[in-house]
Amino acid sequence: MTWPSFIVAVLAALAQFDASAQSGAASASAAPAWSAVPSTQVTEREIAFQSGSVTLSGTLYAPQAQHRLPAIVAFHAASAPTRDNPLYRHLVEMLPPLGIAVFVFDRRGSGRSGGKLEDSDYTTLADDGIAAQRMLAQDPAIDPARIGFWGLSQGGWLSLLAASRSSQAAFVVSISAPMTTPDVQMNFAVANILRIKGYPQADIDQAVATRTAIDDFMRGKRDRASTQKTLDAAATAPWFDLIYVGKTFKDPSESRWAKEMKHDPLATLDAVKQPALIIYGSADPWVPAQVSIDRLRASAARHPNIALTVIAGADHAMATSVSAADQIDPVLSTREAPQSAEYFGLLGAWLTQHSVARSPRND
Repeated sequence: MTWPSFIVAVLAALAQFDASAQSGAASASAAPAWSAVPSTQVTEREIAFQSGSVTLSGTLYAPQAQHRLPAIVAFHAASAPTRDNPLYRHLVEMLPPLGIAVFVFDRRGSGRSGGKLEDSDYTTLADDGIAAQRMLAQDPAIDPARIGFWGLSQGGWLSLLAASRSSQAAFVVSISAPMTTPDVQMNFAVANILRIKGYPQADIDQAVATRTAIDDFMRGKRDRASTQKTLDAAATAPWFDLIYVGKTFKDPSESRWAKEMKHDPLATLDAVKQPALIIYGSADPWVPAQVSIDRLRASAARHPNIALTVIAGADHAMATSVSAADQIDPVLSTREAPQSAEYFGLLGAWLTQHSVARSPRND
């Protein structure tokens, strides 16, 4: 099948699920004379599962089939912790018509999941996804040899980390996850936020220097008094509320950020042996995509299992029509969802190449 025709097939699959999702409501009244039965019927099942001592809750979306299905466990973006976030809807709409079950769960401490986010770290969150994978492997409807991970942004880090910690995972898809430590990513994002807001370079430099001072303190490279002085100097600036720091800071032993900022996802890749798809948007103000791409290409000889793609015109959430100002708005950004046909087509093609998705068929 040629590439353009595959994109058409994938987008058609999206439309199929929309039709099937509406079938329940339509059953209350007579179906229109022109209606047709969708090729794919999708069931939804809420499932509670254990991750250590914590009970988590999610929903499994599965196409009706006569055989055991491959499945994807979705990891959360930092600002999208619940299963109903628009960010995950495209997985639910796109993948079941391609023969793939999708499991989306509420992150610990959110929605119907127990636990507390503040008590966790990246390893804990990755292990939550691995617990979901192991739960699905026991489900008679799921093929335990074809369960993989998908994640976007922080979820992209977590999907790779989970794959590195689970030899049973079959594949991994990482979207918009920088191959830098979190402090480098946040300094990049803050600089772009201030640029988009129209602040001059001098303000951008001070904002980044303020964040760097706190990061250095967390690393033990700077004393508290001088760090607080730098923070106080920035606290009255009109841009202070845009740089994601408070007016005080914790000791490293009490700070979740002190743990997170040390995470280098590029180092994780050496332990990822499964087929991996890493995707960036060319118009993403949140992550240093080009730096990440350069780091990945420099290490490509060590990672022949990794496919790397940059989606033209896509932002952090793989949307293509959201203004830069809306992308950096903390409220509006949580409502973003993928729009790029190139992203949909690439994801479907890669999953088919690796025998996860089925090829579209005539019924």
